[in-house]
Amino acid sequence: MNYLSVAQHDRATLRVDMPAANEKRRLRWRCGILLIGFDLGAIFAGVAAATLLRFGTGLGFELGRLMAVIVPIYLVVAANGHAFRLGEAVHDKMALGRNRAVMSFLIAMGLILGAAFYLRTGLDLSRVALALSILFGLVSLAAARGEFARLSRRWFPHSILHETIIMDGVSVSAAPDTVILDAALLGLTPRRDDPTMLDALGWRIAATDRVIVACPPERRRLWSSVLRGTGVNVEVIMPELDAMHALGINAYDGHTTTIVSLGHLGQGDRVLKRLLDLAIIFATLPVTMVLMLLVALAVRLESAGPVLFVQRRIGQGNRLFAMYKFRSMCEQAGDRDGIVSTARGDDRVTRVGRFIRRTSLDELPQIFNVLRGEMSVVGPRPHALESRAEDALFWDLEQRYWDRHAVKPGMTGLAQVRGHRGSISGADALASRVNSDLAYLQSWSIWRDLAIIGRTFRVLIHDNAF
Repeated sequence: MNYLSVAQHDRATLRVDMPAANEKRRLRWRCGILLIGFDLGAIFAGVAAATLLRFGTGLGFELGRLMAVIVPIYLVVAANGHAFRLGEAVHDKMALGRNRAVMSFLIAMGLILGAAFYLRTGLDLSRVALALSILFGLVSLAAARGEFARLSRRWFPHSILHETIIMDGVSVSAAPDTVILDAALLGLTPRRDDPTMLDALGWRIAATDRVIVACPPERRRLWSSVLRGTGVNVEVIMPELDAMHALGINAYDGHTTTIVSLGHLGQGDRVLKRLLDLAIIFATLPVTMVLMLLVALAVRLESAGPVLFVQRRIGQGNRLFAMYKFRSMCEQAGDRDGIVSTARGDDRVTRVGRFIRRTSLDELPQIFNVLRGEMSVVGPRPHALESRAEDALFWDLEQRYWDRHAVKPGMTGLAQVRGHRGSISGADALASRVNSDLAYLQSWSIWRDLAIIGRTFRVLIHDNAF
C-alpha cells in the first residue's frame, strides 16, 4: 500500500471528528471572551473604588482617564504573558503568585507608574489613585478569576479541550466527549521507521488539543518518541504512580524523579504570610474586639460556664495545639475531643450558640491562635483529634489526611469558600475537603490568600453551619 492512499483514507475518517473539534474551538472562543470580560470588569471595579476613595466619585472624568490608560496596557501585557490561557483559568489555578493575570496587572501598573513618576511625558494621572487602583484591582481581579473558574466548571462540566485517548492494550475510563482511538483496531503502532503509520497517526490527532496514551509499560517509551514531534500536548498514563499522588516530576543526576511533597513554604513565603496575618488582625482589631465583647457577654448571660471553649486540634506538622472558640454548647455537654460531631438541631447547642455558629462568630477567638503563631488567617481548617465520619477516624477513612498539615491551619480556607462547611458525614465529604486543602498547599501565594479572604465574606452565613 502506498503512503498517499493511507493518508487520504485517514484524512477522510478524520472528518468524522472535525465537528466536535470545531465545537470545542467555538466554546473556547466564547469562554475566552468571557474571561477577558471578567478581567476588565474586575479592573473597572478596582479603579472605580480607587477613584471613589480619592476623588469622592466612582464614575466620571478621572475614572475614564484611568481606564483609558490601564485597560489597553493590561490587555497587551496579559496577551503577551498568556494570561488568557483557559486551561489554567477554568481549573482555578489561583496560585496568584504565579497567576498570569495578576502578574500581568502588576507589570502593567508598574509600567504606568514608571511613566507617571519618572518619564514625565505628560501622563497627568493621580499617583494616589494609581496606587489605590493597584491595591483594589489586585483584590478584585483575584476574586473575579476565582468566580470565573467556579462558573466555568458549572457551565462547562466537561473539558473545553478536544481530547483524544490512544488505547494500546490498556483500557481506561473516558469522559463522554473524549475521542478514543483503539490502536489495535486502527492498525496504529508506535514505530518511528514507518512513515505510513506516522502520517496516519498525525492526521488522526491533528484536530485534538490533548492526547493521552494508555499502554503497557514496555511501550510507553515508543509512544513517547512517536508523539513527541506531533506538536500536540501528550501525556502517558502511569497507574503505578496513582498510590503516590504525585505532584509532578523533576530530575536528579540524569534520573527522572517523582515529586510527592512540596514541603513547607519557603522562608520568604512564611515571612510574607505571617506579615499578612498580623496586618489583617491588627487592622480589624477595633471591630473584632467589640464583636468579641458582645458575644462573650451574650454567652455568659445565657448559661453558666466559661465563655471560651478550648479544644485540642491538629495543627502544622501534625502537632497538637489548643484552639479557642466561643462556647456554643451547654458546659456539661461540651465534647473536648470532638468525638460526636454537631448535628442539625443538636440539643447540646444553646440559643446564642446557634446564632454564633450560624454567623461564624464563634470562631473569632482564633485571632489569639493567629497572634500566638499556631494558626494563620488562611489555611486548612483544623480538626479535633477524635473527629470521625462513618464511625471511622478521619485518617483511617482518607489516606491523604495527614498531608493537609504541611502549613498552619487557618480561620478560613479554600475548602470553606468552596462551600465545604459543617460536619463531615462521609468519605466523599471528607475527600472533597482534603482535595481542596491539598490544592491550596500545592499552589500557595499571598494573592491567593487575599482572594480567599475576600470570598470568605460570602460564606460567613451558611446552611451547613449549625
